[in-house]
Amino acid sequence: MLKYITLALFVFLGFSNKTNAQFGFSHEVGIIAGPVAFQSDYGERYNLDTNAGNTGVGIGLIHYINFSYKAECNCYVPETYFNDHFKLRSELSYNKTNLEHFGQWVAPDHTGMGADQLRAMRGSTAVANIGMQLEYFPLSIRDFTSRIGSLGPFISLGGQFSQYDAKVSSTMGPLGTPLTTFPKYLTPTDGRPYGFSTETGTVWSVISSVGTRYKLTPLQDLMVDLRFQYYFSNWVDGLNPNPDIYKENKANDWLVWFNVGYIYYLQ
Repeated sequence: MLKYITLALFVFLGFSNKTNAQFGFSHEVGIIAGPVAFQSDYGERYNLDTNAGNTGVGIGLIHYINFSYKAECNCYVPETYFNDHFKLRSELSYNKTNLEHFGQWVAPDHTGMGADQLRAMRGSTAVANIGMQLEYFPLSIRDFTSRIGSLGPFISLGGQFSQYDAKVSSTMGPLGTPLTTFPKYLTPTDGRPYGFSTETGTVWSVISSVGTRYKLTPLQDLMVDLRFQYYFSNWVDGLNPNPDIYKENKANDWLVWFNVGYIYYLQ
């Protein structure tokens, strides 16, 4: 995965420098970080304890192409609706979440082997992402840039390519036997011998976010961003009970990431 990310960065930076020379785009760089709520097959759907418990942290490096400003001459380009309302964002990010079962099926009043097996199950997933999204600013980018203390709300849509490293275990012993494993996870699924898998894989995802910038100085912005990311796989968390048998297994893995960022305008 690292070599693909490195190659993508070289290609992108080369493309950015070339387009900047030809068309006069400017660039912005930044860093983002914040809590991640991973929605997976661990825990109970729509359960507050699950949503609060299966959380991790994410961090990322971001880069923007600013279509409205030409850094080489310290001037704006001729105004169009597109260059005054859109920016192209690329990102390299990483998040990790530790996972376990929450909800009524592992509540203290539930006894028996099945409840003990669920309580003993542990998991984690670490995901490295690279991708792009197009950000739309309903208000004028030029107006936002010119006023210290102004807000620049935005929404975005894009895609990412990710490598995930999922791990599954149990405090009762190795998984894969009726003594340690809840029955639904012993059923073969999607080419795997069980409904769980400790594995490394790659996956595409679609991302959408809503947020705002705050103009701190002429060359510095603060940003808050709430992201939804949907993976086109149900193995990112390492669990995937056979959906043909267990109908509650309806959706692929997804996450919500709230991040705070700092952005600097390159001159």
